This record gives sequence, C-alpha cells and structure tokens, in this order.
Amino acid sequence: MIDTLYAAVARRRREWFAAHPKARRRLRHPVISIGNIAAGGRGKTPFAALVTRLLLEAGERPAILSRGYARTDPVAGAVIVRDREGIRADLARAGDEPLMLARQLPGAIVVTSRDRFLAGQRAEEDLGATVHVLDDGFQHFGLDRDIDIVLVKAADLTASTFPSGRLREPADVLVAADAIVALDAFDSPQEHAAFFRGTRHTADAVFDDGRGRSGERVLGVAGIADPEPFFAELAAHGFQVAGVRRFKDHHPFSAADAARLIGEARAVNAQAIVTTEKDYVRLLPHRPFALPLGYLPLTMDVEPHDAFRRWLFESVAAARDIILG
Repeated sequence: MIDTLYAAVARRRREWFAAHPKARRRLRHPVISIGNIAAGGRGKTPFAALVTRLLLEAGERPAILSRGYARTDPVAGAVIVRDREGIRADLARAGDEPLMLARQLPGAIVVTSRDRFLAGQRAEEDLGATVHVLDDGFQHFGLDRDIDIVLVKAADLTASTFPSGRLREPADVLVAADAIVALDAFDSPQEHAAFFRGTRHTADAVFDDGRGRSGERVLGVAGIADPEPFFAELAAHGFQVAGVRRFKDHHPFSAADAARLIGEARAVNAQAIVTTEKDYVRLLPHRPFALPLGYLPLTMDVEPHDAFRRWLFESVAAARDIILG
C-alpha cells in the first residue's frame, strides 16, 4: 500500500511539471540528462563521463552540472570544480563524484550546486559552456532538459518503488525518456525511445606509487551503492582478495578510518589496498598511506557505439535549433 502511494506521488510530481512548463527554468544551451529510475548502482556518473568525452571530441565545450551530494563544505552558490584549464575546488566543496569527473576529463567544465540552473548559468556566462550534461537528472524537474538518457536494468522494469523497493519512480515513467540504455538483457520497453546497450569496463588498477601489483594480496574497500561487482572484479584482475571492507555510499572517510584500514589490511597480510575510484578520491586527503593505495578505473561504453554517437550529436543539434528558434 505504501509503495503504491509513493509511486502515485512520484507520477503526479512528474505530471505536474510536464503540465507547468513555466515552473522549469531554461538555460541558453542544450541540456543532456543522464539518469535512472533506481537508487544507485546503475553507472550514471561513468556514463556522464562517456557522453562528455564524445562532446569534447566533437568540439563542444561541455559542462557537467552536479548536485555534489554529501559535500562536507556545501558553500552557497555554484562551485567551479573544474574549468577548461584545471581543477579549482577540493573534495569538501566539490563532492566525490564531481571531483572524480574533474580528474578524469581535462578540457571539460564541472560545476557543483544544489541549484543546477545556477550551476549552468555560471558555466555559460563565466566559462563558455556550449552544452550541459546533467549527472543524475531524470528526477530533477526544476531545470528544463532537452535530452533524457536513462540507464535501466531488467530488474527495474518489475521492481517496487520506495520504501520496500529500490525504484525512485515506477517503470512506466520511462515513457518520458528520449533514450534507454539497457545494462543487461531485455528488449526496449518504449518504442518511441532510442535504444542502446551499455557495458561496464574496469581497467587495470592504478596505484599511488605508479607500480602494478596484479597477483598480490589486497584488502578491497568500497563505499558505493552496490559493492559486490567491484569485489568480484578485483579477483578478475588477478588480485588475491585477502579481505573486504564495505562502507555506505558516499562515506566521508576520516583520518581514523584510513588508519583502521591500514590496520585491517595488515591483519590479513595484505600488501596493498584497492578501492573504487570514487572512494580513492575521498581517501586522498589522508595521504600519505603506510601501504600502497590503488583503484580500479570504471568506464562505460555503449553499443552500437557509432549509432549512439550519431544519435547524440543529431539530438544536440536539434535541441540547439529549437532553442535558437
């Protein structure tokens, strides 16, 4: 009963904004939203990085607009995490995912604010952005979007909404998506939407001292929504996983946490600690470490790649034509 009520409220909220376009604020350049209907674990941030790289290759000046969830110093206004020349904010003001994206994407713009419209204005007026990528934007109705890309797993199509399930909105809201990216095997649930398949890839671990350590005993550490695939990938990359340590998503690591991890690693005779890239960014303020610290870079790709690239550029061009009138 509670799930049904939550789903009805979520639908009504979306319908209200659709019926009241003046309640949505409009930026001067196209806005691409990367989102999902489930809570975490769908790869929105690495997919936002993929889209941003494609836009950079096309000669655009993309700005990633992020809420900066779980910032420890959430200053008022918009924080420039990265301009086209370099990184301008620390972890506390940026948030973990924006800072991670800023490290990954030279030449891109990254701006953090609870008010994504304000972030976009800053990116356009001060930094010369020509297109925006809204990280986790499918439920962000206050900002008008031109392109909604939604990442979906098959389980999302039949799952329940909060509070008993993991869905933020019921699956029937996918009718509002412009493109659906399937993360596992299912056919498109919406005939009107472009349909692609997304794949996750992890590269070899990157360590703070630059050395490779495949085959060594490691302690796996993860503070993300769905850590089990990460721990499995450690073994797939040739590490002997001597132990694992789980934290809640966006856990704010303290100096005491870092010290305890060193102690836990030594207790299981681990030679290094390997974590996710997002956790690595949150641990960086506590350097130097008494043991080597590394992360597995996670990237997303989409198939068919050329078709997605063509669809993306055509969609941005069409949005730009509409904006210009």
